Amino acid sequence: MSLRILLLLLVSPCALAGNYLPDPDLVAQSIAQQPDVRAAEARVRGAQAQARMHTVGSHEFEVSGARQRHKVEEMSGIDRYAEWELQVSRRLRLPGKAKLDSAIGRHGLEAAQAQLEDARHQAARRLLQRWVGWLRAAAVAEEAERQYTSLRRERDALQRRVELGDAAHKDLDLIEVERAQADAQRLAADSARDNARRSIAIDFPQLPLPGRPPALPEPVALAEDDALWIKRIIDRSHEIGALASIAEQQEAVAARARADRVPDPSLGLRVLNERGGADSIIGVVFSVPIGGRYRRALGAAETAEASARYDDIAMMTREIARDAELAVSDACSTLRQWRAQQAAREASLAANTRQHRGWKLGELSLAEWLLAERNSRQISLAEIMARADATEAHLRVLVDSHELWHARD
Repeated sequence: MSLRILLLLLVSPCALAGNYLPDPDLVAQSIAQQPDVRAAEARVRGAQAQARMHTVGSHEFEVSGARQRHKVEEMSGIDRYAEWELQVSRRLRLPGKAKLDSAIGRHGLEAAQAQLEDARHQAARRLLQRWVGWLRAAAVAEEAERQYTSLRRERDALQRRVELGDAAHKDLDLIEVERAQADAQRLAADSARDNARRSIAIDFPQLPLPGRPPALPEPVALAEDDALWIKRIIDRSHEIGALASIAEQQEAVAARARADRVPDPSLGLRVLNERGGADSIIGVVFSVPIGGRYRRALGAAETAEASARYDDIAMMTREIARDAELAVSDACSTLRQWRAQQAAREASLAANTRQHRGWKLGELSLAEWLLAERNSRQISLAEIMARADATEAHLRVLVDSHELWHARD
């Protein structure tokens, strides 16, 4: 059994993601501290309170009272009495309305929870973009440093030949231009790498970063059929789930508005004390609003809004399906592009080696070799960019399908 579990882990998408990604536990902790995630958590707490509010209802006891002085003029004289009255009443939810109110609160809580999960998902996507951007910038900086070092060595060797009278000074000028250009590219790449690291540190301050960025891996193909990945992305979309809960909540709101065409009655107890206590009165008070055109219009408006919410779901489902198909297609196409760039890089390195040997043997001019060297440098950088794009596209599918950096639904 343990061997079987180990094999499953080894072939799982997360295992294939490799160790060039941050620790999942640290990622989860960092995502939990994102401001938009904390805001979504606060909204969940608010939705929980609103659910309790809908369950108990908005009707509360009302107490009213009055105190007055009563003067009575009679033949025998003027009598003055202290009088008072007190009334306690409460509206009563009619049968069926409490169930609708509970449904409104429950669906609102479900929507808030789905929006919380979507906030975590969006934070994971941001982290993926920042992380791969850092690895891309670091790989470019490393390649730029290698290219600069190589040209500097060639320049130094040529300078010694010029000093010995074995090479022309114009050749030294040509290679110095290339060296200076490579130096400028190296400095720009170093700055981009540092800025990429700084972006992660600013956006995800709780995530510890290694002193040296991991190397970009060789991209791999998606482990399963494309249609399966597309289905996973759609089925696990919290954006669709949130809209579905909102639509169900609005449907309950519409049903509640239609039920309110028969208003809730108010029932109370009224106590009066008159003529200084000589007269005591106890009565039951009953009142009910008379529903009219306003309540009918409100019910129609809420019903129309519920219909619109279901159309929102259809639109969001279409958008998620489109994005899912494009993401999976991008993962496949960028992998093919990287493989083509890798082949181009290998061919350019071999050609550049031959051109360099030809220059050393005097068969080619320095300008011809520098042209080949420049092309080789550009192709090497293009291969790095293609490798980073393919890696990011692959990981994007894993994140969007909740196979990476997500608690399994």
